[in-house]
Amino acid sequence: MIKKFLAIATALGALNSQADIEIVDGHKMLESVNKQIININTEELGKILNEDPNTVLIDVRSPSELKYTGTIARGQNVNIVRGWLEFQIAEHVKSKDTPIVVYCGKNLRSPLAAKTLENMGYTNVKNYAEGYFAWKEEMNPIKMLDFEPSSVLYRLPEEVAEGVYSAIGATQPYTYENSNHNNNLSFIVTTNGVLVFNAGGSYLVAKALHEEIKKVTNQRVKYVVLENSQGHAILGSNYWKEQGAIIVAHTEADKEIKHKGEDIYMRSLRVQKDKFIGTKVVRPDLTFEEKLNLPMGNTQIELMHIGASHSPDDIQLWLPEQKLLISGDTAFNQRMLPIFPHTNAAAWIETWDKIEALEPEIIIPGHGDPTDLATITKFTKDYLVFLREEVEKILDDDGGLYEAYNIDQSAYRDWGTYNELHKQNAERIFKQMEFE
Repeated sequence: MIKKFLAIATALGALNSQADIEIVDGHKMLESVNKQIININTEELGKILNEDPNTVLIDVRSPSELKYTGTIARGQNVNIVRGWLEFQIAEHVKSKDTPIVVYCGKNLRSPLAAKTLENMGYTNVKNYAEGYFAWKEEMNPIKMLDFEPSSVLYRLPEEVAEGVYSAIGATQPYTYENSNHNNNLSFIVTTNGVLVFNAGGSYLVAKALHEEIKKVTNQRVKYVVLENSQGHAILGSNYWKEQGAIIVAHTEADKEIKHKGEDIYMRSLRVQKDKFIGTKVVRPDLTFEEKLNLPMGNTQIELMHIGASHSPDDIQLWLPEQKLLISGDTAFNQRMLPIFPHTNAAAWIETWDKIEALEPEIIIPGHGDPTDLATITKFTKDYLVFLREEVEKILDDDGGLYEAYNIDQSAYRDWGTYNELHKQNAERIFKQMEFE
């Protein structure tokens, strides 16, 4: 009986003790946490990112916030929603000593995220206290997950030169948010119809592009040219066939579509899901190997395969009168190019001489904004030359793949797709050169 009484008394005491605990509201908790963590401002963040390429920048806002407002455009930037931080941080940060900076919009979630990381054992954590909107207001570089949330297109077409338009895609991997519009979709309006360069990454993307074309002209689309056999170039083709357009591609692209079209389709379907409705794989109607002239009214259009580059089936479009080159994936801007297993980097560099010989004044690259020859040279040829020279040094010193992985590419860390590609590119260049 006495034991039972003591147990009841102990339980009542515990309840009274819990009743005495004061509930702390979020603002008081935030105030307390901010005194326990290291907070930095915009100037300090910029300095850290410039001086330490190993810093991991974590945006803890939701994907929907990023979609409409953007995120910091730095190569080290990753998005981990606050509620998933504890479970996903290990995917991005392997060492407890890695420099980490967390941020949100207005410094409400990020202090708590910083404290959580410290409690988990991470030893080098800072909180960007001024938040994303301060970064954006000071005109620092940002990137948008989707410039046009009301459209399937990532960005709407803009006129690049007289009669030439381009809808610039996201300079990042294809995602559900960018609807597989992560390459440039261009079109040329002539007195005898419209030519589209790249079919788009799905039926819906192609349809959305066509709606924009109709706002510019009532001319029908006669030709749709596929820059290569990648999904974002070919998977809108069945929409254009329904409109009566002739699909044009390199002979090697036709072979890839024939043999690997379903694999390409399935990879995109897994990402695009409901946005992939209506999409089917179809083969081109017209193929060529080296050159194809397509006179359309008063506009002379030349399709070319000038040599090896990103893929064996890459083609380019040249408008000689305007000295305008739609380069396809032979040239990149604002993002890191990919080295595929089939990419011949040495031959790609040699191909560059043919681009320079054209003396183009305007270039619409495969990825990134229209620009000039000097700019795409920096993002394409110069990067390839740099990687090959660094790998050559490693091979001369009897180094291996480990050294290739650790080539210092920090000068390119702010380029789109840096995180996804820089180590992969070094690996593939090393494997190519190892047996040259």
